[in-house]
Amino acid sequence: MISAFPPAAVLVLGAFLLPMAGWRLRPVLMLGLPLVTLALVWGMPDGRSPGLLLFDYELVLVRSDPLGRLFAIAFALTAFAGALFALRQKSGLELMSALVYAGGAVGVALAGDLITLFVCWEIMALASSTVIASVGGERAIRVAMRYFTIHVFGGSLLLAGILVHLAGGGGIAIGQLTAGSLAGALILAGVLVNAAAPPISAWLPDAYPEASFSGTVFLSAFTTKAAVYVLIRMFPGTEILVPIGLFMIFYGIIYALLENDMRRILAYSIVNQVGFMVTGVGIGTEMALNGAAAHAFAHIIYKGLLLMSAGAVLYMTGKRKCSDLGGLFQSMPVTTACGIVGALAISSFPLTSGFVSKSMISQAAGDEYLALTWFLLLAASAGVFLHAGIKFPWFVFFQKDSGLRPPDPPRNMQAAMIFFAALCIGIGIWPEPLYALLPYPVSYAPYTVPHVINMLQLLLFSGLAFFLMLPLMKRTLTITLDTDWIYRRFLPRAIHRIGPAIARADARARRFLLDTTYRLVGNVAARYGPRSQAAGPWSTARMVLVVVAMLGLYVLMTL
Repeated sequence: MISAFPPAAVLVLGAFLLPMAGWRLRPVLMLGLPLVTLALVWGMPDGRSPGLLLFDYELVLVRSDPLGRLFAIAFALTAFAGALFALRQKSGLELMSALVYAGGAVGVALAGDLITLFVCWEIMALASSTVIASVGGERAIRVAMRYFTIHVFGGSLLLAGILVHLAGGGGIAIGQLTAGSLAGALILAGVLVNAAAPPISAWLPDAYPEASFSGTVFLSAFTTKAAVYVLIRMFPGTEILVPIGLFMIFYGIIYALLENDMRRILAYSIVNQVGFMVTGVGIGTEMALNGAAAHAFAHIIYKGLLLMSAGAVLYMTGKRKCSDLGGLFQSMPVTTACGIVGALAISSFPLTSGFVSKSMISQAAGDEYLALTWFLLLAASAGVFLHAGIKFPWFVFFQKDSGLRPPDPPRNMQAAMIFFAALCIGIGIWPEPLYALLPYPVSYAPYTVPHVINMLQLLLFSGLAFFLMLPLMKRTLTITLDTDWIYRRFLPRAIHRIGPAIARADARARRFLLDTTYRLVGNVAARYGPRSQAAGPWSTARMVLVVVAMLGLYVLMTL
């Protein structure tokens, strides 16, 4: 039995102390709260906290096992690095919301029952929406409301699934479900919304790039990876997840290649990378689940590093379009170097974390003789190198000289980037500590000669293809049409144009129905009612006749 005090409460409750803290105490709280949470999670043994009775259900606020600890550690690490990066952020609302957001993610990872998981899930939705809205301005508010609406929809699906599960006699303990049942299908759908699975995925590139230079770092780490955690926990081996994950992979690659906004490139890349994890969950073997969990851990770090480098560029230049950038390596060497490390890690370059984690998923596909899945994962690795490994650093830091000469960002931002860059390289060179955190025993050796040579060849030829096609890849202002165009543009315009026509048709139909009813009732009353009272007040018999006629008409209309 472990302590009943949930580590997530340190972040959630401590965040509300920030508005009362002075400028000297605020950095201590911002860095100290994640570190305290990390220490609590790291030293937590396997077990569960004492139950709390809620009506007929026993809530388990904390359940500790290797899978939950792995994700909770990753979330706490990101909260610390993100807070270090955001020390100069002036928006107290963003900082407070970001820590609550991180606490909600830790709560999801350690939740021992479905009710606690749902509450933490909704805390994440509200806090992440506030992170976006804290930027201020009409655009940020509108984006935050769209984001919140999507996550309320996903949360409603999750809640509906939980209620159906309970109504069917299932307990509130978190366990494996089948997608073939109604409860499992609803819960899976709600989780996939948070995982940014198409067609409901445009919320991610729509919202994340609109956050501040520091807010995007927090957004990239928690929501989608908490969804991956729930998929590993509740839906391992669900075969439908394999095609869903593969579709996410190539969807993210294509849209990232089309993008001009550096942070939208990385946002679509999140969808792409989560696709690898979803595919691993769908394969469902111990190797695949270890790979999905390891890749989630590695992705949180290298994607945070990439968005830190992009945030540093935005902070120092005020620009986010690739067409407005270039040549920054001359004045921002630390940012450039860290951005390159993140780009190599996401591309699975040897001696980086991505090489270790992504290879486990591909190996799992090979072990199960899933030839098509293995081939598509291999091809996707080349696509990732094209859009995130080369396109992002090349267009932002190299190629043309934009004439901009900003210095590297303040030291706290540099320290956060260097910290994550060191983790990317450290895990790539020495993966054993990560293996020790995984839910199943690991005997995988990524650094075999054939595997390293094959990966280097793949990256070399994809890089060669990029530079051969570089003259065709002109950086221009672009507008990306995604599925959000349907509910942001098409449906409002269609309703605006079709609505009046529908209203007019409805009015005509109502008038016709009422006129027909009055004529029918009048004819019946004139034929069967007392003639002496035709011109005066209706008798009781006539009123009964009218009511019976109306009820009969209603029954006919509802058949």
